[in-house]
Amino acid sequence: MKKVSFLVIFLLASLFVTAQQIDNKSVAVDGATKVIMETTMGPIVIELYDATPMHRDNFIKLAKDGVYDGLLFHRVIEKFMIQGGDPKSRDAEPGMMLGEGSLGYTIPAEIHPRLFHRRGALCAARQGDEVNPKRESSASQFYIVQGDVFDEATLMKIGERFHKKYTREQMKVYATEGGAPHLDGDYTVFGQVVEGMEVVDKIASVETDRYNRPVEDVRIISVKIMD
Repeated sequence: MKKVSFLVIFLLASLFVTAQQIDNKSVAVDGATKVIMETTMGPIVIELYDATPMHRDNFIKLAKDGVYDGLLFHRVIEKFMIQGGDPKSRDAEPGMMLGEGSLGYTIPAEIHPRLFHRRGALCAARQGDEVNPKRESSASQFYIVQGDVFDEATLMKIGERFHKKYTREQMKVYATEGGAPHLDGDYTVFGQVVEGMEVVDKIASVETDRYNRPVEDVRIISVKIMD
């Protein structure tokens, strides 16, 4: 009887390990789809992750429907990120505060520990935890991380302040490439810039007003799926 019990436990453990391996594979960061975002400051090529299928498919649909065409990068903070996708920004008057626009629905969070806020990450904007405890994403608003570099000591302090732990891989990336580590685990990361980070840097460096909106509009001309 003890041998049978041991065998059952062993088989269950084996199944658990296999499930973990499958799950890890499902969080692979290799994207199957690339899009090119043409902006008034140049093109940005982004790879969308298969590990975040709801965000990937939604972004592709909005791109095909032309939802992003003509929208602004309405919030820009140098050494942090550039944000766009507010549907109200297309015809916004100069100086108008933006960021509250919505398509009327949200996307369930797809937050994976292996997809973090490294430089060039494409992430979904959302409302704060106080009104959005499930951390559901805005249907259209996104941000691209420009970020900054952080040494190990600074990362440890960030981790303590925001209650986060970083892997050796993350620490290496943040110390060399840079990113926005304080956001890890709180927002869905669903893609990565693979070409055009110099354009992101250019946008991030523009003059902004008190709302962090560029004084001179930086516009998305189009987002197209690449063959």
